[in-house]
Amino acid sequence: MIKVMTVFGTRPEAVKLAPVIKKLEEYPDIFKSVICVTAQHRQMLDQVLELFEIKPDYDLDIMKPNQNLFELTGNVLAGLKPVFEEEKPDIILVQGDTTTVFVASLAAFYLKIKIGHVEAGLRTFNKYSPFPEEINRKLTTAMTDLSFAPTEISKENLLKENVPPESIFVTGNTVIDAVFLTLKKLKKDQENETLSPKVAEVAELCRNLNKNGQKKIILVTGHRRENFGQGFENICEALREIAAKNSEVEIVYPVHLNPNVREPVMRIIQGIENIHLIEPLDYEPFVYLMNESFIILTDSGGVQEEAPSLGKPVLVMRDTTERPEAVMAGTVKLVGTDKELIIKETNLLLENAEEYARMNLAHNPYGDGKASERIIDILKNRKIEEN
Repeated sequence: MIKVMTVFGTRPEAVKLAPVIKKLEEYPDIFKSVICVTAQHRQMLDQVLELFEIKPDYDLDIMKPNQNLFELTGNVLAGLKPVFEEEKPDIILVQGDTTTVFVASLAAFYLKIKIGHVEAGLRTFNKYSPFPEEINRKLTTAMTDLSFAPTEISKENLLKENVPPESIFVTGNTVIDAVFLTLKKLKKDQENETLSPKVAEVAELCRNLNKNGQKKIILVTGHRRENFGQGFENICEALREIAAKNSEVEIVYPVHLNPNVREPVMRIIQGIENIHLIEPLDYEPFVYLMNESFIILTDSGGVQEEAPSLGKPVLVMRDTTERPEAVMAGTVKLVGTDKELIIKETNLLLENAEEYARMNLAHNPYGDGKASERIIDILKNRKIEEN
């Protein structure tokens, strides 16, 4: 029996690890699955746990308002020590690049517990962008025993850092698994007229915005630390101009709870007729809204992977991306927080059908929805508990 402890703290981690956890549950004779959440993001984490019917065995509940990285790092490290000592897992699984990922890996390293890193090998090669995620990933790599790289480019990044080739496995990205699971549930719920209240609310919003079938919904998300301040000012100014110059556009912006995001958003674009500021969405209604959108503007990492599987062009409001595959495939363009560039590239997609089709029909480089299955097969075959 292999004891696998999955550790995560934010919504993106939960989304991308949920398919792995569900797959572990299919092999109770091989794996003992233990789940520990740090709750680095409390509210946004809980709704994913509910959606995928995941019940944590441990909940550190460390989220505090305006918590800084020093407090967060210390609290997660102190909270994980007794959990790891009590459970003595054969391996922990972490995903991505959050502070929870880095600190959980550090705690496991201190106790000589093996580490499996899902979505390993992403790099921008700029330690301050994204901040602190780029360094979180690199430090996690240095401690990891099994690296589950989503793409060949990620694998090459790891090889260049002298990670042993036999410890790297290209699996695809588990976020595609999560999107497919969610779309399947949405389709079933629509057919049975059993959409959840939150999904039904978003569905009603989309219907109201596009009653005549002539409107184009632009979905916007933003939360990156490196965009705080002037970056968000520029983004909001660009959205205001796009809304003013394009009467056929309806911009829907689920505004992140962080006050560094909300303040400029509310000050600059609140009250504009065709900009709709709504509260952050749970994952299921967010997937629904992505699927109903014409274009997506985001600084999110996960959306860069999810949207191409839905055929949605993505303009990334960051100067760098650790996901170059989507840029190379043509599904994503980097526009940074340059106001004029955001406006120019958005208008190009609105006005140029050929350019839209080029991005809309591009191949999704992040996998086929079977990444979780591959990860579980690797864990089964590696005989972790005997190493």
